[in-house]
Amino acid sequence: MARKPTTIAARDQLVRRVPRGPAGPAGAGRGDDRRAPKVVALGNLQVPESLAARMFLLACDSERQRLVARGKVGKVMRAAALVDLVLGGNLVDDGGRARVTNAPVPADPVLTGVLEEMRAAGPRRWRHWVERRPGATVRRVRDELDRARLIKVEPHRILGIFPADRITIRHPLMRRQLLQAAHDTLRASRLVSRVDLRDASIVVLASTADLRTIVTKEQRIRHKDRLAQLAVRVGPVVPALKKALQQTQYSAGG
Repeated sequence: MARKPTTIAARDQLVRRVPRGPAGPAGAGRGDDRRAPKVVALGNLQVPESLAARMFLLACDSERQRLVARGKVGKVMRAAALVDLVLGGNLVDDGGRARVTNAPVPADPVLTGVLEEMRAAGPRRWRHWVERRPGATVRRVRDELDRARLIKVEPHRILGIFPADRITIRHPLMRRQLLQAAHDTLRASRLVSRVDLRDASIVVLASTADLRTIVTKEQRIRHKDRLAQLAVRVGPVVPALKKALQQTQYSAGG
């Protein structure tokens, strides 16, 4: 069942957030209202609040009109999708492996696709799923955002040879609001146990991958202890992402 939408007024674009109670990584105690991602009404647009979609928007370099850290951003989006499924109750940790539950399937098509892969394969290590088809996940998220008219994708060729996408964010203010909501979880005045786990997941995953369009190097250093505390709440996907990125770096260095 989809959550009630919040609205962003056409004139001032202010987001009216739906309050959520605290929940652990498995999403316990939140009830059936978590089944589909909350949507935000932006004029006639319906904006999915999936973590992978948020991560895509926040990982875009507005000036260069492309995703940053393209060698690792796909794994970050895979991790974001996994966290979404954990928070939605679709996945649980079973001895270090991701196990699919019998919870209702989410409405988001990207999450549904990931969940179908996992159900067909059976329990595997979290890192396996972080590393599974990251490029395809980026393309699916991109296509969904393009279809929702949140971004504009224009194919072009670098140096007239290499195919690439020129990505324009259609609603920069919305992106800034998403970024501010994520950064608010780092404020010392807010109890770690009470912050919105979806917002916290953004800064934790971005910090783990060193995505500096979201979390700067200075923020990572200044909030190191708090990020570690938030990572514990986000759950087993975070260390899996860290290991996957370390292996990528090791392989590139070797």
